Amino acid sequence: MTQTRTRLERGRSALGPALALVHTGRAPTRAVLTAELGVTRATAGAVAAELEALGLIQVDSRPLGAAGAQGRPSHRLSIAPHGPVALAAQVHADGFRAALVALGGQTVATAPGCMTVPADPAHVIDAVVEAGARLLRETGRRCVGAGLAVPSAVAEPEGTALNPLHVAWPAGAPVRELFNRSLAAAGIRGDDGEPVTGFAGNDVNLAALAEHRHGAGGGAQHLLCVATGHRGVGGALVLDGRLHTGSAGLALEVGHLTVNPEGPPCHCGSRGCLDIETDPLAFLRAAGREPGPEVSLLRQARDLLREEYATAPSVRAATGQLIDRLGLGLAGLVNILNPDRIILGGLHRELLEADPERLRAVVAERSLWGRSGGVPILPCTLDHNSLVGAAELAWQPVLDDPLAALGVV
Repeated sequence: MTQTRTRLERGRSALGPALALVHTGRAPTRAVLTAELGVTRATAGAVAAELEALGLIQVDSRPLGAAGAQGRPSHRLSIAPHGPVALAAQVHADGFRAALVALGGQTVATAPGCMTVPADPAHVIDAVVEAGARLLRETGRRCVGAGLAVPSAVAEPEGTALNPLHVAWPAGAPVRELFNRSLAAAGIRGDDGEPVTGFAGNDVNLAALAEHRHGAGGGAQHLLCVATGHRGVGGALVLDGRLHTGSAGLALEVGHLTVNPEGPPCHCGSRGCLDIETDPLAFLRAAGREPGPEVSLLRQARDLLREEYATAPSVRAATGQLIDRLGLGLAGLVNILNPDRIILGGLHRELLEADPERLRAVVAERSLWGRSGGVPILPCTLDHNSLVGAAELAWQPVLDDPLAALGVV
């Protein structure tokens, strides 16, 4: 009896780590799960069976061995195709987007919304939550929680947006409190009948988290992410699998590194910051194009780069100017942080793809560690990675303790 109880307790304590391994794609089979957890085959089988009973994963009932392989074939593990989802929401300078994201970072459904973001953050948060609630009704999926990505540093533990420079919100807007209030008002509830818990974070931080777990940052120990979305520039650092957010959630405000001392004034009070030297508006202006109101600045900049880089000298010159400014900022970050990988998102990904050798050469020339062997600089690979990262916030309690998070114990 004692041995049975010990095995059960050991198996239950392994549920979270096992789910995390399947969630991030590191345990595609039960044999790999056994090895990664360091448990017996019987314990791994019991853990997989319990996660399947919870509706979180699927265990292939008829395992197939690889051609020519010896020994017993292993059961394949995958995310349950109709399992629960997290509601993910993102607010940006040109509107919002809601999504349902399953385990494995799989986006089940999305709903974009364009609006002029008002000075009252509650208005747009209510709109994005209602869009998410509509997706839940349409799909009939269970919801485990919700995450919100915002274009601002989010102070912890208060959950307030301290510097929403590119939306008209007041500094210190209580975004997490507003998000939870809106979730409750929309009637979004978990299996226990209580309103789901909402979390909030900076959009680039969440993009980095998503890319580390499911995209271009996989396997990196010291991952630096720099991205420009609809407006401004953000950065994030993932250390040993966890976001480095500093003592109060405010670390890696890389957009306010000065890369052109003679440059235009920045919103922060300085001049020539990365934030205004390498974002979509900066690119359009450098190319001599007047931005229009029809589509987002990010869309306009991407379309211009893709369609006219090969034929328009002004677009090539603008691309080179932004690459040089971006490379200067990245080199400074490499000298300070010594990352083992850099990933670039938003328009920065497009700049990298337009002239990868130029950007890498600037970083190598300006950084000590770049000259000593080079830091890989890669494009982000996930669509809507900030949304996937917002969902990761909601999934984290389930990954930590599936039974407690789902109300089983």
